[in-house]
Amino acid sequence: MSKNKKKGEAIIAKPELRKRLGELFEQHPGSCYNYKQVAKHLEVKNMETKRLIVEVLEEMRDAGELLEETPGKYRSKAIGSYVTGIVDLTAKGAAYILSEESKDDIFVAFPNLRHALNGDKVKVWVYARRRNSRPEGEVVEILERKRTTFVGIIQRSKNYAFLMPSGKQLPYDVFVPLAQLHGAKDGDKVVVEITEWPEAQKNPVGTVIQVLGKPGDNDTEMNAIMAEYELPVAFPTKVLKASERIPMELPADEVARRKDFRKAVTFTIDPKDAKDFDDALSVRKIKNGLYEIGVHIADVSYYVAPDTALDKEAYNRATSVYLVDRTVPMLPEKLSNGVCSLRPDEEKLCFSAVFKMNDNAEVLEQWFGRTVIKSNRRYTYEEAQAIIEGNAGDYKEEILLLNDLAQKLRAERFKNGALDFDHVEVKFDLDEKGKPLGVYFKESKEANKLIEEFMLLANKKVAEKVGKIKGNQKEKTFVYRIHDKPFDEKLEEFNKFIGRFGYGLKLGSRKALTSSINGLMQKVKGRPEQNMIETLAVRTMAKAVYSTMNIGHYGLAFEYYTHFTSPIRRYPDIMVHRLLQRYLDGGRSANRDRYEEWCKHSSEMEQLAANAERASIKYKQVEYMSDKIGQDFIGTISGVTQWGFYVELDDSKCEGLVSITELEDDYYEFDEKNYCIVGRHHGKRYQLGDKVKVRVAKANLVARQLDFVLAEVVKKQERQMREEKWEKREKRGKKKNKGRK
Repeated sequence: MSKNKKKGEAIIAKPELRKRLGELFEQHPGSCYNYKQVAKHLEVKNMETKRLIVEVLEEMRDAGELLEETPGKYRSKAIGSYVTGIVDLTAKGAAYILSEESKDDIFVAFPNLRHALNGDKVKVWVYARRRNSRPEGEVVEILERKRTTFVGIIQRSKNYAFLMPSGKQLPYDVFVPLAQLHGAKDGDKVVVEITEWPEAQKNPVGTVIQVLGKPGDNDTEMNAIMAEYELPVAFPTKVLKASERIPMELPADEVARRKDFRKAVTFTIDPKDAKDFDDALSVRKIKNGLYEIGVHIADVSYYVAPDTALDKEAYNRATSVYLVDRTVPMLPEKLSNGVCSLRPDEEKLCFSAVFKMNDNAEVLEQWFGRTVIKSNRRYTYEEAQAIIEGNAGDYKEEILLLNDLAQKLRAERFKNGALDFDHVEVKFDLDEKGKPLGVYFKESKEANKLIEEFMLLANKKVAEKVGKIKGNQKEKTFVYRIHDKPFDEKLEEFNKFIGRFGYGLKLGSRKALTSSINGLMQKVKGRPEQNMIETLAVRTMAKAVYSTMNIGHYGLAFEYYTHFTSPIRRYPDIMVHRLLQRYLDGGRSANRDRYEEWCKHSSEMEQLAANAERASIKYKQVEYMSDKIGQDFIGTISGVTQWGFYVELDDSKCEGLVSITELEDDYYEFDEKNYCIVGRHHGKRYQLGDKVKVRVAKANLVARQLDFVLAEVVKKQERQMREEKWEKREKRGKKKNKGRK
């Protein structure tokens, strides 16, 4: 008896072997295999079958069923193609590949991802497509990792440790050798960098690069959010040293070169907790009943020269990040809160847009250039608002004049078709340890809108100055803030949906559409469906981004628009200052490709910062609700998915999930088109915008998730439990009575 037969492994007959090989290559059409790899897949160990595999592979090649890519390595000859794209992971671990080379997204099952993670750039083999089926494929190569660092909690045993990831970015635990813990203890929240990931191994191997602290601690969680989105917190030493070398005093020769606004009435209006003041307004009455209005912006580009350590760090960050309890600035504090900040009674260097205006808020003349100013007063929004509402105060006449002009600018903007979305901003009252004591909503009043309108005016006029071409002039490279028109399909769906509530949009001209959207926003104010309709309206819109290719700003109804007014907290504004000065000096057009790359980076970092800000709000909402387990609240259904629906509480705007598994009175199905889930048997529906009463069931701080249950379901369960108790008592009573007889 042969050695192989002693082991009990039967030799596979040739027809059966050919069938199995066909199935293997059909399932993996993008993969190349030699006979050893085929044997491993088929779990073949005996040499006789291995020799037969070689023979069958050659026969399939000769028959045109397989291609021999390199000597001894074969792949399927099925008609397909390779594409390059970005991985978009789903909640269940599979993915869609987003590719400019494919009209449709390509589905890749979890086993075929080959360790590709969310955001990775990959090469995918797209299978031959069956009629009316979605395109499917498999990852054949990871071209570029989006990220290699992940946040999670260390679980340590005697001989090894694992990182349990806390986000959705990594669907695997990371093996961490004890020697790579670097001081991390069991239960610590840490940042781990993946160092290796062998193809045959399910879990990646990593090393701890930062110990954040204990889960639940405020500083730990805020730093964890920053790390989760790979946003930097601390500045490198060389950047801090560079900022410390900058003097607070203004160089006399630089002041002499600039237009002097130190004697003009100038002030800042900012939030009460603001520390960096990057914009100020000046007001001067001039002859013929006209006004000179100066929009003065901190001249960051004077202090941050291109390609310096400060500039490179500002570019990498691209934006300040505003978490619930702190600001993580783009520039070191010496610059953001000191040298560049337009603090009262201090002379400061600015880049200014100065307008000669009449009583109708029409711009008759404009000037752009470098200035020196001295702010007379720092106002909070609340202080300026009190003056607008009739209270006495410094520079009352100037504030009322600016408010009057701002209202006229605003009216003109809406007349031209600007959209009016008033977003509710959630704020928290925090104690000294960052624990939320209460929730309040930030309301935008006239003082906020006064500043907004003059910033919009400056941004618009700066963009027009460079972008508007006269005669035979050539277009110059510039950084625009662009906003595309809404998606037609989404608009039509939205219009059908709001029709059920008796509303409708005019989908004809741009002006008709925007005025009907603004009218809709006014009509729904105070209505139960307000939040739902506002949320859905925003979802129909494209996102605003930075680009050198100007298409205008749809939401603002501006043909030309940029970001010029916040260089302390936004890198694109620094780019705009540099380009504007270059062109004012008669310089040639800058390299478009380079600036487009910088625009793309700035847009991506802006999105990451917004995600981090939302995550910090979500964390504080969950923390705020964590001592309210078992309490009932009224809320509005704010989102519907296949796994349940989200409810936003009316009094705090905290959002939690009612899982579909908690709805036991029927089998519920997700109706995506109608934003609802519907009971299959009784037809009961839970729809976006419905009011419901919920009970707080769980507050998971680690996952930043609130779980709700419907209060009516809880009451039903409680009633059933009481009834069951009574039934048991009655049964026990009957048994006792029987025993006595």
